[in-house]
Amino acid sequence: MKNNKKISTKKYKVKNLLTKHHVLLVLLITSLIFFTACSKPTSNIDKPNKDSDNIQDGEDIKINDDSEKDNNDDNNKDDVIDEPEDDDTEVVETFLDENNIVTNQDSIEVVVNKERNLSDDYVPEDLVKITDVPTCLENPEINQLRKSAADALTTMFETAMDEIKIQLYARSGYRSYDTQVSLYNGYVSNHGKEAADKFSAKPGQSEHQTGLAMDITSDNVNLQLTEDFGDTEEGKWISENAYRFGFIVRYQKGKEDITGYMYEPWHVRYVGEDLAKKVYESGLTLEEYLFEE
Repeated sequence: MKNNKKISTKKYKVKNLLTKHHVLLVLLITSLIFFTACSKPTSNIDKPNKDSDNIQDGEDIKINDDSEKDNNDDNNKDDVIDEPEDDDTEVVETFLDENNIVTNQDSIEVVVNKERNLSDDYVPEDLVKITDVPTCLENPEINQLRKSAADALTTMFETAMDEIKIQLYARSGYRSYDTQVSLYNGYVSNHGKEAADKFSAKPGQSEHQTGLAMDITSDNVNLQLTEDFGDTEEGKWISENAYRFGFIVRYQKGKEDITGYMYEPWHVRYVGEDLAKKVYESGLTLEEYLFEE
């Protein structure tokens, strides 16, 4: 029994000794690893990609102060309300008061129609008698135009004769408000109001009162005012060349729903060479060009 106990004691001492040696060995190895790791330089490859790791892990990215400042600046930029840029869209002046009376009655670009009236007492101050062009009727009033329109009409008639040897006639120019009252009432009496409104303006709504409009005719239509004038050599020349002298064919074919009047190839309106050219080239009516373009 004693021998067995001694053997057991030796085994225990050896086991205990091995355990102590094992512990010392472990501590030594751990220390070596620790110091080696601390002294090892970190290469670029070994550096963790903080952003990519966090993105892959789905973690919130930690932003340093500079980045945070930049981010705040960006946020502040987003919060800044931009001042509106100047709008280059031209504001269209309609020159119309609350009673539908135009306020630019003396302008050569004035628009007069069924919704835009001249005052009943409006008379252009610069009316002149047409003396250098052939006329159809011996009527002192209707053989007048405003000075600029009269000069342009004379030049247009002379040019038509020089270029293609055609003779144009001036049939009806300026009409006063009172004259239009008589004409309109006569048309209504003879043709009825619905029909009259298609070819005759109500008093105050006639371009003739502006002193800027002229009805033109020729021998080919017996000096009458008819749509057939548009098919004559004279009518075609007027349609294609009137703009050169500051006139436009005011009531175009196919535009009746816009102008409110039937096609009138004989009715020209002076608006000045610049505007006439623009309206002619656009193919629009005066209303469309000035107010809707």
